[in-house]
Amino acid sequence: MNNLKPRNEQTAPEPAREVLAQARKNFGFIPNLLGNMANAPTLLKAYLAVGALFDQTSLTATERQVVLLTVSTENACGYCVAAHTAISGMQKVSSQVVNAIRDGEPIADSKLEALRIFTREVVERRGWPSATSYERFLDAGYTSEQALEVVLGVGMKTLSNYTNHLARTPLDPQFAPAAWEPAVATKA
Repeated sequence: MNNLKPRNEQTAPEPAREVLAQARKNFGFIPNLLGNMANAPTLLKAYLAVGALFDQTSLTATERQVVLLTVSTENACGYCVAAHTAISGMQKVSSQVVNAIRDGEPIADSKLEALRIFTREVVERRGWPSATSYERFLDAGYTSEQALEVVLGVGMKTLSNYTNHLARTPLDPQFAPAAWEPAVATKA
């Protein structure tokens, strides 16, 4: 039973109202994910803080979207895949890269593919990627510090993916053109 509903500036608990007002100012609307997170203001604030920190990592915008999309596809989060597909477009991430991740296919760029595989294994294996994928990640030109930055991105997306699963967050109309469903049905 889902009793979580997206909140807005008027219906959210007081500590979340200003955060949601800022989201509306930034995006022109309150994404349903943030509206759902507002039911627990500390979650909302933590998610946004971790996101701001992830944006400060040494990973490029494209690399960050590879991490976030990979985590979201691995966790079968249609909401986040759609949202990050839209964000990737705004950040000029190659549509070939985005579509490869959405379709579960290899990325043509070998460095980004090493990042995708490493990220996928961090998620699948709960932080225990294979030695092969870690070595491939490092051989592609990434550093051990960047491996930890991937962990930060995984943590960020885990917060949103799990919130969306628990709340069954409806996709915002703004993200509808990028709607995505996992190839294999997940447990409801």
